[in-house]
Amino acid sequence: MPEYRRILLDGAAVQVTVDGAELVAADGRRVKTEDAQHLPPVVPSKVIAVHLNHRSRVDEFDIDLPDTPTYFHKPTSALNSHKGAIVRPEGCKWLNYEGEVAIVIGKTARNISPAEAGEYIAGYTIANDYGLHDFRDTDAGSMLRVKGSDTLCPLGPGLVTDWDFHGKSLRTYVNGKVVQDGSTDEMKWDMHYLVADIARTITLYPGDVLLSGTPANSRPVQPGDVVEVEVEGLGRLTNHIVTGPTSIRTDVGAQPTESEEVLSTALGGDWEFRGIRPPKR
Repeated sequence: MPEYRRILLDGAAVQVTVDGAELVAADGRRVKTEDAQHLPPVVPSKVIAVHLNHRSRVDEFDIDLPDTPTYFHKPTSALNSHKGAIVRPEGCKWLNYEGEVAIVIGKTARNISPAEAGEYIAGYTIANDYGLHDFRDTDAGSMLRVKGSDTLCPLGPGLVTDWDFHGKSLRTYVNGKVVQDGSTDEMKWDMHYLVADIARTITLYPGDVLLSGTPANSRPVQPGDVVEVEVEGLGRLTNHIVTGPTSIRTDVGAQPTESEEVLSTALGGDWEFRGIRPPKR
């Protein structure tokens, strides 16, 4: 399966192909994969993510899926890359990983059927749909700051074409330990369905990205942690967590909170009062 990456090479953004342990530019220049400065493998006009799709995630929260998927938007300013730093702003505590498969659009799609959708997909990459749950009390509807804050949408390491999404394992690691272990077969809505659903009313352009959902056990990470998402056939996306250089401003907007809603979402099955207001102390 061909794999394409984008890297910074001699000061320019260059598309390269993977050749063993090296990356090769169209003009023949080569760089060792481990030495390359990666960029997101595509340049989307938009990133759209499904809220819930994996059955294990639904079971974890003891809820029911809706009859059809619901979505939120991640601004392109949130884009990040393989080996990029994920910034947890000073003053925030509840930054969660969410390993996912990302769908990349290959040609303009509008009003297509699920059966046709595969023709409009260029390929797939890996995403980590980080969530800054400190802002969940105010942004739960839009998820704008929760999922759209700067650096919270790493993609990579490359775009893989001709990848069959059926029956593929998906694992997330924190500091080398497996923390999520799922499969694409537990998705209620597959890749073709998601593309066709969005394209009914929103035109999808080449490079646009759709995030397909995460399995159970999304949990908070801390500065210094190394988080990796591995998808069978797509490789491994690696990032590390850092603390932002400045605190969340207090003279404007909602502030980070630690309500039951925040803790319940961030800690999932680890939160003893999940879904129940804890007693006042």
